[in-house]
Amino acid sequence: MVRLDVDFYARNTENVARDLLGKKLVRMYDDGSGKLKRLSGMIYETEAYGSKNDPASHAFSGLTNRNSVMFSEVGKAYVYFIYGMHHCMNVTAHSPKRDAGAVLIRSLIPVEGINTMMFLCNMKNKLNLTNGPGRLTKALDINKSHNGLNLTNKQSILQIEDDIKPKKIVSTTRIGISRAQEKCWRYLISND
Repeated sequence: MVRLDVDFYARNTENVARDLLGKKLVRMYDDGSGKLKRLSGMIYETEAYGSKNDPASHAFSGLTNRNSVMFSEVGKAYVYFIYGMHHCMNVTAHSPKRDAGAVLIRSLIPVEGINTMMFLCNMKNKLNLTNGPGRLTKALDINKSHNGLNLTNKQSILQIEDDIKPKKIVSTTRIGISRAQEKCWRYLISND
C-alpha cells in the first residue's frame, strides 16, 4: 500500500478529515517474537479540529506543551491522555494558511492483527474492538510515547496508507464537546 505523504495533510483540516475515511491506519507492533506484526484498521470515523477558528480545539488558546505537536509539521501523530483513562490519536493536518490543526481518528474497522488486538484489549468479541477513540488506541497499543511520530516517514511504526474511497460519507456535529457544537466536522462512512 502507498503511505500518505505530507502533501495529503497540508490542506484544509476538514477536507483531510473527510479524505482519511477509507484509509488504513497501520501500527507495526512488537509482540516479543522478534518480528514486527502489522495491526491495522480502515478509518471509519474522524473529527476535524482547527486552531483559532475552533473553540473546541486544543490549539484554540495558543501553543502549550500539551498541544505543541498540533503547531508542528503536518502528518504527525498527536496523542494525548483524556479522562484519566484513555489515549486519543490525532494526525496533524492544516493548510499552510493556518498555524495548527488535527484530525481525531474516532473509529476503525479492524483489518490485520485482529487476534493481537483482542488480546491487547482483553476482549473476546471483535464487534466493539475499535469503535471509539479510546478503544482503537488500546487495540493498536498507541500511547503518549507515540506523540509526535512522523506518519509520513517510511520507517515509522505508525502510518496511514491509501486504501479505498468510500461511496458515501456523512457529516455531523462532533461528539463529546461543549464548545463549537454547531460545526459539522465529524465524518463517517455511510452504511447505505
